[in-house]
This record gives sequence, C-alpha cells and structure tokens, in this order.
Amino acid sequence: MTSAQVYDLGTEKSAQDVDYGKQDFDSHDDSYVHDKAAEAVLVRKQDLRIVPLCATIYLLCYLDRSNIGNAKILNSETHNDLLSETHMTSFQYTIALMVFLIAYAIFEVPSNYLLKKLSPSRWIAFLMFSWGALTMGLGGAKSFAAVTVTRFLLGAFEAGLFPGLVYYLTFWFRTDERSIRVAIILASATLAGAFGGAIAFGVGHMNRAGGLSAWRWLFILEGLPSCLSSVLVLFYLPDYPETAHWLTDDEKKLAERRLKGHGSLGSSKAMTWADAKATLTDWRLYAHYAIYFGISTPFSSLSLFTPSITAGLGFKSLKANLMTVPPYAAAYVTTILVSWSADHFNARAFHSAIFSLVGAAGFIASALLPADAYLPRYGCLIVASAGSFSCIPPLLGWLSSNVYSTSAAGLAIALNISFGAPGQIVGVWIYKANEASRGYPTGHWTNAALLIFVAAGCLILLAYYRRLNTLMLKQGGEQRPYKL
Repeated sequence: MTSAQVYDLGTEKSAQDVDYGKQDFDSHDDSYVHDKAAEAVLVRKQDLRIVPLCATIYLLCYLDRSNIGNAKILNSETHNDLLSETHMTSFQYTIALMVFLIAYAIFEVPSNYLLKKLSPSRWIAFLMFSWGALTMGLGGAKSFAAVTVTRFLLGAFEAGLFPGLVYYLTFWFRTDERSIRVAIILASATLAGAFGGAIAFGVGHMNRAGGLSAWRWLFILEGLPSCLSSVLVLFYLPDYPETAHWLTDDEKKLAERRLKGHGSLGSSKAMTWADAKATLTDWRLYAHYAIYFGISTPFSSLSLFTPSITAGLGFKSLKANLMTVPPYAAAYVTTILVSWSADHFNARAFHSAIFSLVGAAGFIASALLPADAYLPRYGCLIVASAGSFSCIPPLLGWLSSNVYSTSAAGLAIALNISFGAPGQIVGVWIYKANEASRGYPTGHWTNAALLIFVAAGCLILLAYYRRLNTLMLKQGGEQRPYKL
C-alpha cells in the first residue's frame, strides 16, 4: 500500500484534485445517501455543543500558563512583583519558564493516548482540575524552587490539552471541517492574552488586600475557574457521537458513516504498534513537524513576554498589562478570518506562508526602528502578533488533513506539537532583560528569521505535494490527493 493510499484526505477539491475521489466519503459505504441538509443540522448541533466548550477550556488553560508573564511585572515599581517577593533573578525566571516546556514536551504523547483510553471527558476534566489547583498553588510560592517545581507540574498537566483537543475533533468532524474549529479553539489563546492583560490590570489594584500581593491574587483568581469548570466538563463534554445522548439514533448513524475514512471513531481499536510504527516512519510528516517548530518560538515568546515588551515601550506595570489587549485582540480577529479563508479556498499552506511573512515583517520593522520609537514599535507588535498567531491553525489543519484518520492520528498530532516544544523553549530565552532599553533586538530578529523559515517550509512542502498529486493523476487509480 502506498502512502497515497494510506492517507485519506477528505472531499474538498481544488483545481489539482478535481478528478480524484468523486465518490467522496460515501465510497466507503455504498448504502450511505449523501444528505446535505441532514449533515448541516448534525454539524450545527455538534458545533453548539462542542466548539464553545473546547474554546473555553483552552482559554482557561492558556490563561493559567501565561499569567506568569503578567505576574512578573505586576506592581514592580513597589517591589511587590513575582521576582522581588520570591527573590528570583531574571535568569531563574527564564529557567522556571523553560521547565514548564520540558514537561510539556515529555507528557504530550502519553496524554493523547490516555485521552482515548480513559475517555475525553474524564481525562480533560482531570487535567483541568489539576492545572487549576497548581495555578492557585503558585499564589503561595515563596522561592525559586517552589515556582520551578510548580511550573514543571503545571506543564505536565497542561501538555495534553491542546493536542488532545485537536485529536478530539477527529471524533466529530471531517478533515475539511477541522481547520476553522481548530482556529476558534486556538484563537481563544489570544482572547486569554487579552483577558489576562485586562484582568491583571484590575487585580493590580488589589495589591496587599488581605495581606497578599496582587500577583498572588492573580494566580489564585485565575486558577479557581479551571477547578470549578472541571466538574462541568466531566458531565457536559460529550465523548463520541456513538454515545451522545443528545443525538437521535439516525444522527448517530449519520455521524458514524460520514466520518468513515475522515475521522476517528470512538469504537475504533486503540493504537497498535503497527499504527505507531507507520506514523513514526512516515518521513513526510517530519517536514510538518519542522515547520511547526519554526512557528513555536514566536508563539511562545509573545505568550510570555508581551507584557515585558509593552513595558519596554514606555508603559508602567499596570498599564503595560492593559496595553497587551490590542495586540491579542487583533490576533484573534485575524486568526479566525485567515483560518476561514484557508478552509474556504483549500489553501492552508499558502495562507500560513503569507501570514508568517506578515508576522516576520512586524518583527523586522520593530527591530529596525529606534528603541524610543514607542508608538510605531507598538504598531509593529500588533502586526507581528496577528501574523504569528494566525498562521498556526492552517498548519494544524494541513497536517491533520494529510494523516490517516485512525487512532494513530493522535500520535501524529501530539508529535507535531511535541516537536514545537524545543521551539517554545527557544522562545523563553530570546527576550533578554538586559536588552529592554534597546528594544529587544535579539527576540525580534530571531522571531523574524524563524517566521521566514516557516514560510519557506510551507512553500517547499506545498510544491512537493503538488508534484505527488500530479504523479498520482498520471498514474490513475483510486489514490486520493494530498491536501494543500
């Protein structure tokens, strides 16, 4: 069996693939009658039940992982910030950020396995309660060691969520339906960044309330919703279409049939060694992983250092947190629009390439401008954030659309994000505290270079897939094309 036969790539057609797969997914089941109206009703029901809840879960997760960036500068002018009260140096703070990402890389793959093994609702609820409790525990940290150990554990429990949610969507949606939904979930991270800045601005006025510094209140108040929401997730998040009580019997059958060859069924067998081996030795996928590595550094550095960057633009600690809202808000809107366009035009690689270059342009302009050109550099930060965040969902949709939809898809998705973890580790080192007065040139140039790498990687892999599709067209047969 060739790789082209193994990878089932959905039904949407571009100019390159109009001759392929004319039977669409119903070719897998001759008794299935394609009913667009019934499908639309089903997908709408699934969307209303699943997507807002998943987006909220990821928003809470991202809020709890990135609020340490707000805590770093909160009330720093009165020395009531995280670093001052835990007696941490900037170097030690970076170490605390890095250990989170090390745990994140280690635990992603086993977590995705447990999601299927234990059921999504149970596993995700357990992860939520755990990371919420750990975030609240950070509010009591008094030393570098306490912060570092807690951040490592936080990384271990948060590791499984995002790859788990991407994998979870394969239980409910076809390949051509996932990118925009992944985008909505991922874009909630930008909302978390916006909310986080606004929340930190408000909580900053609680400094010394009840004898606690504002940064401690920040961790406590932002960790509590995750703990409480885990109960809702346990009882409300549906596991699989086959077991959803809110679907009729006909809708359950429709969901199962429309996902054959395009999704992962809850009743399908657990991943076998043969599945894992096929995924691990498919070298084509490593090009996707390398591209995701490139985007992970800007994603990580913006997530953790946007408050510091805005503080370096002349804003004081409380206002610096508030001024992180516009870049994240712009990134949210751009991410949704780009992902919709990428799916609509069946051009995920091209969209990721274009908007990674937009992000690179923002970073390059910021690096070239004088350090005291605060307003222009703030505009560049907005452009860089919008470009960097918006090219990620099409990349994830591109990968998942070109992976055979069995339980092994969970391994490919987790591996993709695990390969991004070293890139995220790079992101914690490039915005150096001693470069604040110079406008953080190392961070900006590094992010720009990696975003250019992402654009080049997308275009090269796109050309390779087009070549494979052309060869398959000449050879004829039942092979389906690679998604572009």
